[in-house]
Amino acid sequence: MAPVTYDNVTVRYPGADHPSVTDFNLEIADGEFLVLVGPSGCGKSTTLRALAGLEPVESGRILIGDDDVTDSDPAARDVAMVFQNYALYPHLSVRKNMSFALDLRKVPRDEADTRVAEAAEILGLTDFLDRKPKDLSGGQRQRVAMGRAIVRNPRVFLMDEPLSNLDAKLRVSTRSEIAALQRRLGVTTVYVTHDQVEAMTMGDRVAVLDRGVLQQVAPPRELYRDPVNLFVAGFIGSPSMNLFHDDVPGAGDVTFGVRPEHMRLLGAGEACPAGFRELTGPVDIVEELGAESYVYAHRDGGRLVARLLDAPAPERGAEVRMAYDPAAALRFGPDGSRADARD
Repeated sequence: MAPVTYDNVTVRYPGADHPSVTDFNLEIADGEFLVLVGPSGCGKSTTLRALAGLEPVESGRILIGDDDVTDSDPAARDVAMVFQNYALYPHLSVRKNMSFALDLRKVPRDEADTRVAEAAEILGLTDFLDRKPKDLSGGQRQRVAMGRAIVRNPRVFLMDEPLSNLDAKLRVSTRSEIAALQRRLGVTTVYVTHDQVEAMTMGDRVAVLDRGVLQQVAPPRELYRDPVNLFVAGFIGSPSMNLFHDDVPGAGDVTFGVRPEHMRLLGAGEACPAGFRELTGPVDIVEELGAESYVYAHRDGGRLVARLLDAPAPERGAEVRMAYDPAAALRFGPDGSRADARD
């Protein structure tokens, strides 16, 4: 277990005009669960692979603890990586898959068996140790891959979209299992995902990347409430933040940001609250989620969405009125950065 430091790291693939990761700086605390998130092609997997030693660093340094591992071989870094495709050996039992790395290191058989048994107990795999991967479900296979990483007792866990091959229900249950497991083991973990809901529910902190550049790193709640720019504001949150222009006096070329739960849907004949601004548009779709629903409308080519709780939803195509408080809205300047004061 150890902290991880990215010190001004740039990674460029051979022949590429632009780096995949540019001037990346990040300190990950010992035992922290850090999630790298962003759209496809943003550089998050490249950032992880550079830490694993699978991609060369053009400039900058990577440290694990006090050790500069920038030019170290992957095997010398004492990290364990879990991939999205499980990467299990189909002809080996669960027991042999989990002990494979230990066998290569010539760890004594008694010690290897003990480590495998302990990991299997943690992961609920004790009854499956003699089965082959083909006899397991997708979630069980992913737990075997986790077990193979756990038995190595690495300084750092690296996980590259490990849940992307699971169905939606299994993803939800497995991500909670992984988060609980990491907290139990206390091993520094760097986790890559494109799913911002997954990132927000799992990470101690979340680092958001766009086109190879770190945009913001913060605890999930801070990231949601206090995004530093338009990209983070629009990417984090499901549904995403309302972003629109309005003719508020003195606003100038400002983009307003309002979360769906802060966008108020006005009823027929209901007056707009004092100090609020009213926006109107036809309903495109209503998402019914049981305890709540989301009403999507459009205005001047833009999208508006409001959350409804315990209230009847309007019909598709109906003209609706939404209200927001300009004083409470986030404001972004023409360059996309925050234009309002931030604590």
